Amino acid sequence: MLREATSLEELNMSLTLYYHPLSSYCHKVLIALYEHGVDFEKRIIDLGNAEEKAELQALWPIGKFPVFRDHTAQFDVAESTIIIEYLDHYFAGQNRLIPGNWDTALEVRLWDRICDNYLQTPLQHIVLDRIITANGNLTQQRSTLQTVYGMLDRQLVNGTWLASDEFSLADCAAAPALFYASTLEQIPEEQVHLNAYFEQLMNRPSVQQVIDEARPYFPLYPFAQDIPQRFYPRT
Repeated sequence: MLREATSLEELNMSLTLYYHPLSSYCHKVLIALYEHGVDFEKRIIDLGNAEEKAELQALWPIGKFPVFRDHTAQFDVAESTIIIEYLDHYFAGQNRLIPGNWDTALEVRLWDRICDNYLQTPLQHIVLDRIITANGNLTQQRSTLQTVYGMLDRQLVNGTWLASDEFSLADCAAAPALFYASTLEQIPEEQVHLNAYFEQLMNRPSVQQVIDEARPYFPLYPFAQDIPQRFYPRT
């Protein structure tokens, strides 16, 4: 059972994110945490380490990150969207990532699901294929990325952010999905609204912080050579 919210100061005292700094779904949650200014402990989990994997499975038997642990409430939250919902309920203050207006919130949740299901899922198939050297036919996955690019470009014609007048859950989902997807399938130049949105996302302080923290792990990404040089520090 979820706790009743008390003060932000109390709630911020004992929170842990179990994650990996290269994971796009973890990036999504980190962006939300930084947007809310939440103090929390980071626990990096290496799924190749049996003890660390068992530690994660003790919290979430599926064994996937991110998982968010509220020690005070003795409550574990899994799945990136649900974690952000939890954060928005207990830690948002004045900066809500899910709008109070029901219609707008529904739009935000829709685009969150589009980014997760139709950007994240195909890009993960492509990355896994490279990791296991399956050399499979990935035409459908790449086509899906391009289809969603077009949908995003049309959605952004009349808006600064993806689904709301303010930065939202949908943008938390879009930032890491587009960051990685664009290393696999470039965003077409003619999709000017999507390209402008991508630049706006990459310049968001919370997103920049996540990329900065992920940078040391970029060499582990199978398509590291396709990450634009601008995301590496200048030497």
